[in-house]
Amino acid sequence: MLFLHREDGQGLVEYALVLVLVAVVVIAILTLLGPQIGNVFSRITNGLS
Repeated sequence: MLFLHREDGQGLVEYALVLVLVAVVVIAILTLLGPQIGNVFSRITNGLS
């Protein structure tokens, strides 16, 4: 019993790594598609005017 490893933080670290990976992917997509998305919103607002 004295040598059992505690794995309480392991799941938290895995969730944090997944969250970081998702954040990196979202940032990359927004960086690549940001100007195009901005143009779409500009056309929409110009069309409403």
